[in-house]
Parts: sequence; structure tokens; C-alpha cells
Amino acid sequence: MKEFIQTLKNIWSLKELRDKIIFTLGIILVYRFASYISLPAINLAEVGDLLEHYKNQGGNKQGAGLLGLLSSFTGGAFSHASVMALGIMPYISASIIVQLMGMAIPYLQKLQKDGESGRNTLNQITRWLTIGVCLVQAPSYLTSITQLFLPYAQFSSAYYVEPNSIMFWLPSIVILVAGSVFAMWLGEKITDKGIGNGISILIMVGILSRLPEAFVQEIAVQNGKGGMGSIMILIEVIFWMVVVLLAVVLSVAVRKIPIQYVSRAQARGGVNRNLMQGARQWIPLKVNAAGVMPIIFAQALMFVPGLLTKVDESNTFLAGFKNVFSWQYNVLFALLIIIFSFFYTAITIPVNQMADDLKRNGGLVPKVRPGKETADYLDDILSKITLPGAIFLSIFAVLPAIVHGSFVQTDAFALFFGGTSLLIMVGVILDTVQQINTYLLNHHYDGLMQSKLSRTTGY
Repeated sequence: MKEFIQTLKNIWSLKELRDKIIFTLGIILVYRFASYISLPAINLAEVGDLLEHYKNQGGNKQGAGLLGLLSSFTGGAFSHASVMALGIMPYISASIIVQLMGMAIPYLQKLQKDGESGRNTLNQITRWLTIGVCLVQAPSYLTSITQLFLPYAQFSSAYYVEPNSIMFWLPSIVILVAGSVFAMWLGEKITDKGIGNGISILIMVGILSRLPEAFVQEIAVQNGKGGMGSIMILIEVIFWMVVVLLAVVLSVAVRKIPIQYVSRAQARGGVNRNLMQGARQWIPLKVNAAGVMPIIFAQALMFVPGLLTKVDESNTFLAGFKNVFSWQYNVLFALLIIIFSFFYTAITIPVNQMADDLKRNGGLVPKVRPGKETADYLDDILSKITLPGAIFLSIFAVLPAIVHGSFVQTDAFALFFGGTSLLIMVGVILDTVQQINTYLLNHHYDGLMQSKLSRTTGY
């Protein structure tokens, strides 16, 4: 505990780091404040939370659960009809599209290899594509409000402007697009002037903002069942901490591939060959190299089976795909995650380029020939560690459905026992801690150099 307090003191003593943290917290405060500003055409005082109102009016609880999953990524802005209802997700979608298109379009491949200038151009393309995604998602969101959550015929008092008029649609679409672009700008400011990973931090804040409310609801439901409520809450908290620990293990687990770098004298067979030794290093191949991307890809496709219910609404098997806690939904969800784990790992880990870079820099894997054999060796190792990583990731993804109903009673709290929410929180927190540790290490290194310089020069 003393070491932790001392670390906090060290963080606060560094003016640069302190300013970055304060700036980041200020941006987060602005983002959270904006998420509670509703669209000008809608009177939320009449209905409050859209999802709760939808369920109270007899709406499909299964569909509300699926929409609630979307709302968690925007910190509730989705269900508040906020100007930030689309959140940062259009930017994430645009980034994924640009990354996938980079595999097929030579121009984007060239930009990826052009260093800083190429990255700037790719970022600009992603920003413009974000606006395009928003122009598609904004009308869909407004349609869901006017037809699903608040039909005008039943809730005319909830609208300041008739939703069938252009005076409702045009300003609302412009405001939703501007809100998403503003969220993207806030994330980039955190990356530039804050502690980094701005987009990820905004997503994490949105998810975490729902945790206290979900936990309070779970306590109320458990205590309403009798004397065992407090014990069950304690069991849930302990189990949740174990799940978080396993998520950390999944995020940081690596398979180290030993690399031997041979000096130039050794390579030429010079006289110092027996006296010199190459520097041994490692290539860390992550067990879960794809991160949360397979879950995001799979979740995007899981809306398609839900649409099949419109073909035959009486079919109970198809109806299960609209419930995020059903066995039909989660079996298909787990299979898609395993498939996308291999797919995303294959397109993001360039084993051929890694092998070429090793050969060019005089590095080799012991007992493996440089070049193609090294690439095949790395690909084989990556395939072997990706399978258990994908299975572990799929278990995390379906864990909310496993615990829901068995001992976790509320939908909102069950979603924090795995899936995208938990893995994003763990991953972003680990990255943020690593950024802060880097600043601390750099400070100690600079101080050591300054003390040596002082002793040498006498100043």
C-alpha cells in the first residue's frame, strides 16, 4: 500500500504527466456532459430512458436487451436520445473498414508503408469515412425512435416537432453526425495532449458509466429475495474479480520466440568469431493477438439472424437469436468469434514481413533457416496459440449468458461478466497503466543522466 501511495505521489510530482491526466479527465467530463444533452426535437422529460420506457410499454424484452448492449458503448447516450447517441462507434467502424480495405487496395497498402505521412492520410480518409457511416446510422437511429421507442400516434407529447417532417429529420441527422465527429475530435485530443489511447478511453468511460447503476439494480433485486441477498452479492463480486483476473491473463499472455542476432564479425567468420556472442532477444506472439476485434465483428453479424424472425415470428428457434442470453445466440456467437480470431490474426500479423526483417537485420530463430522456413515456423506457432486463445475468448464472450439467471439476476450487471465490455475495460486500463509507467521510467532515466552530468561537469 505504501508503494502504491508513493507511486501516486510520483505521478503527481511530474508536471507534464499531471497536466496530461488533468487534461484527459477534463475531456472525459465534457464527453459525459454531452451524452446527457438530448436532441432538440424530442422531449425526454415525458419518457426518460428510451429503453426502460420501451420495456414498460410492453416492448420485446429480448430486443431491448440487444439494444441495451449497443447503449452500453455510448454510456447511455443511445437510450437518452442524446446528441452523442451514435458515440464513437462510427469512427471504430470506419477504422475497421479502412483496415480491411488495406488488404485489397494497393493505394491504401502504399499509405500503410509511407510512415508518418501515410498514417496522416489514412487518418484523414478514416475521418471522412466516419461521416459517411454516420449518415447511414443516423437515419436508422431516428427511425428506431419514431417507430419502435416513441411512435408518434401514441406519444405525440414527446415530440416538439412532428417526426414525419423534414424539420425533424434534417436537423436531427446533422446534430447526430456533428455529435459523433465531436466525440472523434475529443478522442484525438486525448491521444495528442492527454495520456494516449483517446478513442479507447472514451469507449471505456462509456462502459464504466453503466457499472454503478447496474450494480445497484443487482443489489436491489438480490435483497428483494430475502436473507441470502447479501451473500449472493458477495459471491458475485468475488467471481467478477476472478473473471477480471482471467481477462488480464488473456490480454497479456504471450508465446516468446527466441531470436539470436549474429554480429557482422560472426557472419563473416572473422577472428573474433569465438569471442563474440550475438544478442539474444524474443519475439512475443500474443495468445490473443486479435484482441476484442473478433467479438466486435461477430456482434455486428449477430444482428442478421435476429432479422430472420420477421420471416416466421412463430418460430421459437429463430426468436432465440434476438435474445443475447439464449443458447442459440451464444452458440453461433462463439463459433463466429473463433472464426474471426483466425481471420483477423492472419491479416494483422505479417509473418512473412517479420521473417524478412529478421533476415535483413541478421536475426534468426535457433535451428530454423532464415527466410521462408522462419515464416512457416512463425505461422505454425501462431496457429497453435491462436486456437486456445480463440476458445478462451469465445468463453469470455458467452460468459454473461452462462451467469445470467444462474446467480446474476439483472441483464445489465450480467453483461459486465465478460464479452466486449469487460475485455475493452481491461485492455484499455492495462494500456493506460503502461503509458503512465513509461512516463515514470523516463523521468527516472532523465534524472539519472542529469545527476551524472552534474558530477562530471561540477555544476
